[in-house]
Amino acid sequence: MKRPAKKRKSRVGPVRRKARAAPVRRKARAAPVRRKSSRDPAIEALGLAPLARAAAYALKRLHPGVVFTSGRRDKVGQARAMAANVLRNRQWIAQTYLPSPVSAASQRWVDQHPEAVTQDAIQQGLLSVFDSLPEAELGRISKHLSGEAFDVQPVAANAEVIKAAIRALKGLTKFLDREGGLERWHAQF
Repeated sequence: MKRPAKKRKSRVGPVRRKARAAPVRRKARAAPVRRKSSRDPAIEALGLAPLARAAAYALKRLHPGVVFTSGRRDKVGQARAMAANVLRNRQWIAQTYLPSPVSAASQRWVDQHPEAVTQDAIQQGLLSVFDSLPEAELGRISKHLSGEAFDVQPVAANAEVIKAAIRALKGLTKFLDREGGLERWHAQF
């Protein structure tokens, strides 16, 4: 017996193709929002150690008008800053720094050189003292040398509020609002 011939499907008409997934339409990404830089050039210029830097930013967030006057210093910068204060008060070193070989030698130099009456002359004398001492000893006179201190411009408006904010900074080990009888706001970490 013959089998009846299979009916062939006609190729006329639409050809069936495998179904394809619809193309995935990707949403266009918005350009990234450019935020203001979170870095403050005035604070970055201070060259602070991480803990002091974080504290400076915290203080600036609380009091945007705060002006930082000093941060990390090298030996020359430290001698210059000390000389400026010695000009106003010849006993400033003894009245400001804890007793140490560096503070004693620095004050002794000032006492032995009454003829040094300009900031430059005093700076050069103090620098000669610094150069005669070991680095490890020198680091004990000021946290500015390691970037672990900054100074803030004293203000009259909201002074107590700002000083309270400085005293509350994380990691603060010392805050002075007067140094050797002179108004200076010094924070160290």
